[in-house]
Amino acid sequence: MDGIVRAWIDGWVVSRGAAPPIAEPWGCTIDVGTPDHITRHVLTATNDAVDETTVRKVADAVTGAGVWLKVFAAPSTVAPWLGEGWWIDPEPGYLMSVPLSRPPKGAEVPGGPDGYRLRVWSRGGVTRAMIAAPDGSWAARGQIAPTGATAVVDQIETSPSHRRRGLGTLIMRTLTHAALEQGAETGILAGTPEGRALYESLGWTVAAPLTSAKFTGRP
Repeated sequence: MDGIVRAWIDGWVVSRGAAPPIAEPWGCTIDVGTPDHITRHVLTATNDAVDETTVRKVADAVTGAGVWLKVFAAPSTVAPWLGEGWWIDPEPGYLMSVPLSRPPKGAEVPGGPDGYRLRVWSRGGVTRAMIAAPDGSWAARGQIAPTGATAVVDQIETSPSHRRRGLGTLIMRTLTHAALEQGAETGILAGTPEGRALYESLGWTVAAPLTSAKFTGRP
């Protein structure tokens, strides 16, 4: 099992409050428990190690709508391997990582733009950061789940009306600081094409592409 994938799984289940992962010969099964996301199967091979026969076998065994499949290969590669009833996110995802490090002395985490309010709190092993706009509305958010030496960044979002103001960077630096305080050494996340530019500007690198697929049911 690829170590970075397993670390992402372990942090993700803490972040989302999902059931402990069940080990499978090909990866892990995770019960999530929402109507639109009942269970997810995560295949832990990455890049060239992703095997068509294994992907087809796991996908073909799914019979219930609301089951997700995560495969660390590009959607253009995985799509032909999935049978009828699978919706595939057309946007590729990216498994990314970065060595966590403290900012140089004198370059500590800055505050937000004038009028914005940053709040940080921890509960259940997850640290969350939220930024409120000057009028009190939601501007940005994110969370991080440290699990030992690694920490998984999750659900980074910025309101469209508050983008290009450094709020995403502030959230990421705030969460990194929280993870370092808990002893984490490496950050891991699954990002979107939109988020990739932000993460790469902060030193993150792509370890593998990610395909997300959901079973909607066969006719």
